[in-house]
Amino acid sequence: MLFGLDGVEIGLIIVFFCLFGGILSGFPVAFAIGGAGIISFGIIAALDSAGLLVHQAIDTSSQVYRDLVNSGVKPDVISIFRYPDLPRVAEHVFPQGWESAMDRNVSFIVNRMNERVLAGASIETLLAVLMFVLMGITLERSKIANDLLTTMARVFGPLPGGLAVSIVVVGAFLAASTGIVGATVVTMGLLALPTMLRNNYSPELATGVIAASGTLGQIIPPSIVIVLLGTLAGDLYSTAQENRAQEAGCTDALTFLGEPAVVSVGTLFQAALLPGIMLALLYALYAFGYALMNPEKAPAVELGGASDEPVTRTEALTWFLGAPAAIIVGTVLLGSFGVVGSQNINVSSFSDAGQTASLRTSVGAECQASMIELHGQEAWDAAVEEQKAIDAAGGVASAERLSEEEIAAAEVEKIANAAPIGTGIAVIIVLLGLVLAVGRGVAPSRDTKPLIVGAIGLLLLALVDILLIAPTTSPGATVLLMLIPLAIALYGCKEAAIRCARNDLIRVVFPPLVLIVAVLGSILGGITNPTPAAALGAGGAIMLAAYRRLQDEGRSGKVIIWSTFAVILCILIGVNFDLRINQDNVSFESWVAFFFAYAAYLYALFGLLFGCWVLFKGGVLTPIVRETAKVTSMVFTILIGSQLLNLVVISFGGEHYIQQFLKSFDNEMTVFLIVMLVLFFLGFVLDFLEIIYIVIPIVGPVIYGGSFDPKWVTIMVAVNLQTSFLTPPFGFALFYLRGVAPKEVTTGHIYRGVLPFVLIQVVGLAILWLFPSIVTIVPALMPG
Repeated sequence: MLFGLDGVEIGLIIVFFCLFGGILSGFPVAFAIGGAGIISFGIIAALDSAGLLVHQAIDTSSQVYRDLVNSGVKPDVISIFRYPDLPRVAEHVFPQGWESAMDRNVSFIVNRMNERVLAGASIETLLAVLMFVLMGITLERSKIANDLLTTMARVFGPLPGGLAVSIVVVGAFLAASTGIVGATVVTMGLLALPTMLRNNYSPELATGVIAASGTLGQIIPPSIVIVLLGTLAGDLYSTAQENRAQEAGCTDALTFLGEPAVVSVGTLFQAALLPGIMLALLYALYAFGYALMNPEKAPAVELGGASDEPVTRTEALTWFLGAPAAIIVGTVLLGSFGVVGSQNINVSSFSDAGQTASLRTSVGAECQASMIELHGQEAWDAAVEEQKAIDAAGGVASAERLSEEEIAAAEVEKIANAAPIGTGIAVIIVLLGLVLAVGRGVAPSRDTKPLIVGAIGLLLLALVDILLIAPTTSPGATVLLMLIPLAIALYGCKEAAIRCARNDLIRVVFPPLVLIVAVLGSILGGITNPTPAAALGAGGAIMLAAYRRLQDEGRSGKVIIWSTFAVILCILIGVNFDLRINQDNVSFESWVAFFFAYAAYLYALFGLLFGCWVLFKGGVLTPIVRETAKVTSMVFTILIGSQLLNLVVISFGGEHYIQQFLKSFDNEMTVFLIVMLVLFFLGFVLDFLEIIYIVIPIVGPVIYGGSFDPKWVTIMVAVNLQTSFLTPPFGFALFYLRGVAPKEVTTGHIYRGVLPFVLIQVVGLAILWLFPSIVTIVPALMPG
């Protein structure tokens, strides 16, 4: 053995040095990774051919090994780490020769490129990366971040440490709209750092809060890190749990776990929501506490009000808090009493299938013992009793086609139980009511008659739904009946919207907030998957940026506004009407609805193209497209290069060697802690892309193959990577900030300023470690 090391260990060291040598060489990282894989493979192959690399493998033909297997120990858990005294045999690191290994690597890389980049199942999810990057860069280049910073500074400035708190708020906003760490840190470093320094803020606090808030894009959805981690986590978790089930003696993961071994990007977005908000709150609390302890280093700053009209505290509490809370809580209470709810009377022509037992009980003795160990004796006994009851009732009832009489009876029952006010109408009333309340609050001294008229229109809307509209009323008749009250309500809401548009805070915050809510709401609510939501976000960002550009040029933005309403109209028509005109017996109102929806779609498309034209003429679209192409190309090129590097590690047994080392620890928590520490230190010198595509596929089968919740594992990894982005001396966020900071801000200022936030990150990780329900509670509450 060379230097007393095993051949596989030397191979891993060679790959390590080639990788870091390639990264430090100055070549683009995307190409350096692939080059490191090719060079390291050549070196290892040469040393192996020369007989200098010898792998000490366990001698599976020895009597000691056979006795160990016969004693009940599974071959999969036998390793040189757990059983170091077993007889060994020397062999090449490439048992079948490096030529065979190279042939397999080339075949695998072609298959992986096809599967992951060109035409595989994960390509649709990876397309979300392109859309989110386009969305983020568009918002960044359109000066919307500048407006957010200025407005939030006005709102929070009068508080101690208010500018620092405003940076955290804007950082969370930009994280939810861009998901790109470098762009957020650079943008806030250019815009906010000089302002904070001019107002006598400590350079340490200023740089620390900017660097930390910029990294929130790692965790707050829609995060590119979560998208990329999610595409890997789904495959790793399902494969690892299938292997775990088979090792436990069960046929598949569904039998063993009692639930499918599935995790999606949308579910991970739900899981990341509370941890992201928690970290932002911890940052803001630290900034506020620092200002209270050191008022001279984080003074309150008066930058002017956010409204043209003064509002008393009572008025603000009434119209910005009390009235909206009353509207929302009142609607929820009406829903709990059955006044608001679904009016859907569609009945399935098949009966429901019977409920199966909570666990499968028709399994072998070995699988039964494993399931009892996993779920507990009580859960197993309950499943056995459930199965007995099902068998006594004749087995699980299968779905059967209902007769016409049964369908009619089910429809009558649904009509009788339908709520007086439909959910859709209730949502419209709540949204328009919030507009009226906020419009009253921003201008309390102005004439209230239009707002009162709008409120009357909303009451009429509810009364018409209760008195004149039944669950059996056709969508066309419903629209005609709602037309007059809705027009009255919109009259008042138009006046309220005009008043809101004159308020700086609402004018600046509301449009990106609506875009973020639309994107995240569609994902978190289970309405759609991340890719269509990302496309919606990208289109919305383009139209938002175009509207901002038109305003700067003194031109009307009505085309963009009407295009937005056209999108809303498309959605409303699609939800309420059957637009399938390619079937027989299409009703007249369906044809009318289809043409209205199609016209709205064409106008929305025209608005999007018009927005692109405005940005192109303004010289904004070209750099946006160029930057999007650059970032996306880098992501996919790193994906290909890292796959090549991974295949090199696999080919000489490096991946198996690392996994055997991790599996040699009996405590699952110890294994996860080791992986987290390794990822933390690797985060000093590797970007998150390299870690996700190089390290996670190697350690993933171990950390996703245990009893931990895959959502918790993934979010812990994401927060860990975020922490390493901040940690001196190699944190990437620190280099981004150093590149745009003024000369009077030294590297020492940045390092000292970021250390408290690193500690906050560690505290955040500890909180998530001790209370994993912070990660799992939102996915549990969201619809599946």
